Amino acid sequence: MGDLPGVGRSVVNSTTRPSAVGVPAYSQSFFREPESAAIIRTMVRTVLETWHLPHLVGPAEQVVSELVANAVEHARGRSLRFVVTRSSECRVRLAVIDRSHDVPVRKSPSPDEEHGRGLAVVDAFSASWGVDPLAFGKRVWAELEGDR
Repeated sequence: MGDLPGVGRSVVNSTTRPSAVGVPAYSQSFFREPESAAIIRTMVRTVLETWHLPHLVGPAEQVVSELVANAVEHARGRSLRFVVTRSSECRVRLAVIDRSHDVPVRKSPSPDEEHGRGLAVVDAFSASWGVDPLAFGKRVWAELEGDR
């Protein structure tokens, strides 16, 4: 996969690394800023097309936009880590890792509220999602599944 074109300042390190644990996966660290979402969407699109899963690109872009937006708004620290893993032939896991221990909560905002719909979007586009506590923060993940 190598370097992504047009990555700009949002990337902490400019090389996307494949997983060393045997399952197809890529991960990269980004600055915790709104501009990182566009680069992560490009990364997801490239990875899913490489894995011949183009039908998951649209839902995946929606999910990562929300996961990154939540980390940018609510987490701490200068960076976040994004991981995309292929867990089976037609299933991928998208994860954002940040340095906050605060667990995100799905809200039910009123129609006139501008915020609070992010996890509802994640829930709508994913087969499942969840939060894994980590020693230094948390991993918020969503799994997408589609037909081949």
